[in-house]
Amino acid sequence: MTRTHVDTMDWYATEDALNDVGSAVLPGLLTHDECDALTALYPRDTLYRSRVVMARHGFGRGEYKYFAYPLPDLIAQLRTTLYPQLAPIANRWNQAMGIDVRYPAAHADFLRRCHEAGQLRPTPLILQYGPGDYNCLHQDLYGEHVFPLQVAILLSEPGVDFTGGEFVMTEQRPRMQSRPEVVPLRKGDAVIFAVHHRPVQGTRGVYRVNMRHGVSRLHTGQRHTVGIIFHDAL
Repeated sequence: MTRTHVDTMDWYATEDALNDVGSAVLPGLLTHDECDALTALYPRDTLYRSRVVMARHGFGRGEYKYFAYPLPDLIAQLRTTLYPQLAPIANRWNQAMGIDVRYPAAHADFLRRCHEAGQLRPTPLILQYGPGDYNCLHQDLYGEHVFPLQVAILLSEPGVDFTGGEFVMTEQRPRMQSRPEVVPLRKGDAVIFAVHHRPVQGTRGVYRVNMRHGVSRLHTGQRHTVGIIFHDAL
């Protein structure tokens, strides 16, 4: 993955999709070789600051590991390359929702803000699912400073490496029942999605819609995903 590859993607269409449904797919963000290289990092425990077994915490089934600093080169590159494309969208969302927070153009400047507030722990993670595993609907909020968009990249091929295990989002509008959205992904595809809430235009102006995401139950095989979260954790 190169900065040029990211820069030449259709970010106007990406923003339109984010505004419409709260998520957008970047097809083929990573090559299959890059996906395999990231998957091969999973057993290397020295790369991680913590391991979470979901069933122990009621999060679902399966497990994930948070990378430690310094991040692997590709993970660090994903953070610094994607963030500048997403920061203007995040700023427009906050303006629409009447939120005063604005995000700087460079990821390093936003991380400095996190670290000054005590949010020092890196949040990029890699997830592993086996048969029967799933991830409950949730939001990745780790402190006061939250970047409102995040990215998940599928490292495995549906129908070949695993079956089931779809990426799922729900949207809760005021005084309405939740609306589910399944996002189809192939190996190497990334999905950008709202971390917490997003603006929606209503008849009386803009209001905030609450978003959650998760993964449906895996039927067979093994599924790996990388999550790129742009804020650090307390």
